Amino acid sequence: MNRPPSPFTMLLSRHTRRREVITLLGVAAAAWPLAARAQQGERMRRIGWLTASFAANDPEIQARRAGFVQALRELGWTEGDNVRIDYRSGAGSANDLRKHAAELVALADVVLANGSQPVQALQQVSRTVPIVFVQVPDPVGAGFIDSVARPGGNATGFTPFEYSIGTKWLELLKEIAPAVKRAGVLRDPGTPAGAGQWGAIQSVAASLAVELSPINTSVATAEIERAVASFARQPNGGLILTASAGAAARRDVFITLAARHKLPGVYANPYYVVGGGLLGYGPNIVAQYRQAAGYVDRILKGEKPADLPVQTPTKYELAINLKTAKALGLDVPPMLLARADEVIE
Repeated sequence: MNRPPSPFTMLLSRHTRRREVITLLGVAAAAWPLAARAQQGERMRRIGWLTASFAANDPEIQARRAGFVQALRELGWTEGDNVRIDYRSGAGSANDLRKHAAELVALADVVLANGSQPVQALQQVSRTVPIVFVQVPDPVGAGFIDSVARPGGNATGFTPFEYSIGTKWLELLKEIAPAVKRAGVLRDPGTPAGAGQWGAIQSVAASLAVELSPINTSVATAEIERAVASFARQPNGGLILTASAGAAARRDVFITLAARHKLPGVYANPYYVVGGGLLGYGPNIVAQYRQAAGYVDRILKGEKPADLPVQTPTKYELAINLKTAKALGLDVPPMLLARADEVIE
């Protein structure tokens, strides 16, 4: 027969549990300062992100951010945990770009710069804060670095292409639309990249029997619309949209104009076809942002931009929009289709 515990036994049991709880609390209390000191020792690192003209809700910029953040996470950097990323966009305003550059230089351990204009704005503020750039076609010519192999200053990064890619754009235009005899080249003449790409396209125009007409993309949209409409009045025309920050930010405008005037178009980036562009040829930009995360990681761990060589793309991608081809009455050559990395049907 089981007897109920005596009052003494119950009291002893309560005292025993109390001692156990006190002991556990004591251990936890001793551990809390150690955890707090560990957290204080691991300073939150700051990464700046500066772009010239992309809106924050642009699908392409969101894809680039996602790729960059994912690559950082794979390297042990978690946003909101041990790293903070401060995003800024000039939204097409040179004054805003300069203001944001100054803010990020004051805040960040390293700044990721999208394009030549952000790098220029950042270096005007500081020649010491590390910069990792993406999509800067001629960093040596722009004066950002000493050489590709040994940058030598506070900047390094990734170039999107060599200017010779311009010859490929015109060749692809002739391949997908053999009737083209005139090409409107949409370009920004105010940038070194614009001049370089234009020169490359000119170098093969005669051999392909194509007459070139430059169209300035750095002006107001209404002026661009008038220029494209004027170009489209003559038959057998096509368009080439060269690479620039302004063109990328307004890519929907150029794709819409090409569709309105039934002009086959070749674009400097594969992702343009998602919005209705006929054909895009260029580097995978999201992949370069993942690579940029590797350079940011190395800099946060103590390496210097001066010692990290600038890298060029190892592969260009071809994308074709068959819906757009059908709307233009074009039959895409099977050999061209077979070479495509992405096809939108």
